[in-house]
Amino acid sequence: MTAPRQGLVAELKDAVTPRTALLVIAVLLLQLGFITSYVGALHDPSPHELSIAVVAPPQVSPKLVEALEAVPDDAVRAVTAPDAATATERIKDEKIYAALVVDPAGTEDTLLVANARGPAAARAAETIVTALDKSQGRTVKVQDVVPLAKGDTNGLSSFYLVIGWCVGGYLVASILGISAGALPANPNRALIRLGSLALYSVAAGIGGAVIVGSVLNALPGSIWGLAALGALVVFAVGAVTMALECLFDIVGIGIAVLLFVVLGNPSAGGVFPPPMMPPFWRAIGAWIPNGAGTDAARSIAYFNAANLTMPLLVLAVWAALGVAVTFVAVLRKPRYGRELVHP
Repeated sequence: MTAPRQGLVAELKDAVTPRTALLVIAVLLLQLGFITSYVGALHDPSPHELSIAVVAPPQVSPKLVEALEAVPDDAVRAVTAPDAATATERIKDEKIYAALVVDPAGTEDTLLVANARGPAAARAAETIVTALDKSQGRTVKVQDVVPLAKGDTNGLSSFYLVIGWCVGGYLVASILGISAGALPANPNRALIRLGSLALYSVAAGIGGAVIVGSVLNALPGSIWGLAALGALVVFAVGAVTMALECLFDIVGIGIAVLLFVVLGNPSAGGVFPPPMMPPFWRAIGAWIPNGAGTDAARSIAYFNAANLTMPLLVLAVWAALGVAVTFVAVLRKPRYGRELVHP
């Protein structure tokens, strides 16, 4: 006997549950957040406290520092350096972005930049210094002391490499959660899942490093250094995604997308380095795996692994937090999500 047909309204009530409606609304908000974050971070780059050193005779140096500091909107953070060699080393140690070297015997000065740290920052420094020199009847020539590799024309290879690792991290954790259950059945299953993630992370790290290095010749630097960094990035992102799934079931995947895609990608310093971004994105970038990974990848590729401690520490903290929350969630009853399954 055929069941009587329901009306459209009844079918709608039956098909669209409150949970489904909330998930669709959450996706809409995530989509709008994506647009807001990317356009907000990247639509109008302007320098803020761009570090430029001044190398000049004592009678000239204070005036140039004052003139640079007077650029509107706190665009420049001016410092002094005793000589061009010292300024160059500071650029290579990632302590400053550029240096103006004044020629007291002539009218042409030299601007030292590092395109490898971000072409946008180098261009901004050139624009500012050129205007300053022009106002004093002088000219400036630009010298790139850390140029980009031939295969990294726009300086984006480090960024896209790390973004690829981040995507792999949250996708593999999401797939494990969807296919085997958001919450592992017991600590042993959690350990197995994290172990699988670790093996995947090593493979992803090596694969990414080989592709950008040996295959595409997009980045210089140590292949194994990049591979180790990649393994840490993938594991950190994957472990946090796994932890979020344990706490919030499928909603945890959306939170991971919010963290690593909506917030992490535009603030990572890939398209524009931190001094060229608005305050919010400039403040959070270095503390999210995307930004920490991009900083570390550039350092390994171009700056002889200078200033690696903080990015690696940030990644390690995210990884440790993901592992710890996963085990805590397994040991306690879940507050959200579906019934436990036994993968």
